[in-house]
Parts: sequence; structure tokens; C-alpha cells
Amino acid sequence: MNVQSGIDWRKAVMTAIMFVISILFLLPFIWMLMTSFKMETDVFTYPIQWIPQTWNAIENYKEVWFGDYPFYLYYWNSIKISILTTITSCLVSALAAYGFSKIHFAASNGLFMIVLVTYMIPSQAILVPQFILYRNIGLFDSHLGLIIIGSFSVLGTFMLRQFFIGIHQEFIESAKLDGAGHFRIFYSIGLPLVKPAVATYAILRFIWTWNDYQNPLIFLRTDNLYTLPLALQKFTSMSGEFYSLIMAGAVSAILPLVIVFIIGQKSVIEGIALGGVKG
Repeated sequence: MNVQSGIDWRKAVMTAIMFVISILFLLPFIWMLMTSFKMETDVFTYPIQWIPQTWNAIENYKEVWFGDYPFYLYYWNSIKISILTTITSCLVSALAAYGFSKIHFAASNGLFMIVLVTYMIPSQAILVPQFILYRNIGLFDSHLGLIIIGSFSVLGTFMLRQFFIGIHQEFIESAKLDGAGHFRIFYSIGLPLVKPAVATYAILRFIWTWNDYQNPLIFLRTDNLYTLPLALQKFTSMSGEFYSLIMAGAVSAILPLVIVFIIGQKSVIEGIALGGVKG
């Protein structure tokens, strides 16, 4: 009985410590959110006003979304690119992972090693060849070019391959005896069994694409095609003295990421747990 009460006491202390730490991590976000609701004259008042005395939220967000730099347009650009890139990347990575894990041929291991080696090359090292190639084939300054760049991921292929390896070969052989081909096996057996891993990678791919600043900066020139990171940087440079507006833009930029993580956190936990069991 004493041992059990001691365990409960330690658990309560750890819970309290983790709660305090989580509040400390959330404080910058809370300040940013509250600042986006304030009048500009109240942003740097001391002591800090966590709850605004005068609310100016509607005016701030209206200026951000429908002002000189319409965030609704950049939002649509980022959402379109992020969703299409995530879907394409998950499909391509899952197909490649299935091929490298379940289709055995003479050069399969060598090809996979070549794929892994390409991950060691910094993305900045191939920007110039990519730029020249995209300009010559007509994909420069287009959303399609950005989608294609993000659709091939060595990390996604490696990550999903580890989960496909964990699928027992007996399932594959049984499906082959029933006359199923590899595409049918992939769609009906493989993909459902690694769904938590695919969901985990999809969330990561969406976040990476949403936050990507380098590729849109290099491959986009038309203002109407800008994604949200580019638009936010431009908005910040033009409105550097209006911190309430900058915070409103920042809140708008991270809100989809928070929503995606809240919706997909169960799949992320399942994917991590599944990886731990297979490991």
C-alpha cells in the first residue's frame, strides 16, 4: 500500500512539473495571440497586458487578410501546394517503399543504397541545376514545379520501407496464390497495414511543405503565386513597425499546422507505437 501511494505521489509530481513546463512553452504563443488582438499602442506596455484592455482583433485580422497583401490568396496557394504535395509524396514514397521491401531482384539493395546516398546531398547543392532544368522545361514560376520537387522524398521512402518490412511475407504469398498482382497487394494488404505510418509521414510532409521558404523563394517570381512564408516575410518587411499586424499574420500562418496536428496526433502516436513494436 505504501509502495503504491509512493508511485502515485511521484506520478503526481511529474505531472505537475510537465504541466509547468508546457505552460512555459506556450507562453510565447499566448503572447503572440494576445498581441494580435491589441491596439498597436498597447503592444509594448509594461507590465505586459496578457488580456488586452482595448480589443482590436477584427481590424487587425481584416487588414492582414484583405489589405494590401491579401492573405486569403497566399493561404489558398499554400493549402493547394501543401495538400497536393502531401498526397503525391505519400503515394510515391509508399510505392517505392513497397517495391524496395517486397519486390526482390538482383540490384534492389544497390538501388536502395543509391537512393539513401542522395539523402546526404544538401538541397542547396542542387538548386542551380534544378533552377536551370525547371526553366528549360517550363516549370519555373509555377505551382506544379513546387509540387514535383516535394513529391519525391528519400526520408519518406526509408521511413515507410521499415514498416513494409514488418509485414509478414506469408500475407504477400497468400495474395499471390489467389492471383493478386503487386498493385493489388499494395493497395489491399500493404497500405492498410502501414496506415498509421503513412498518416505520420503525411503530417510531417504537410508541415515541411507549409513551412518551406527556400523552394518558393527560388522557383516563384509572380506575386500572386507566392506561398504564405514568402508573403509573411514580405508583409513583415513592409509592416515592420506594426507588431500587432505581424502577430496577426503569424497566428494565421501557424493555425493550420495546429489544426493538422490536433486532428492527426492519434495517428502519429499509433505510428510511433507501431514502429517501437516492430523495432
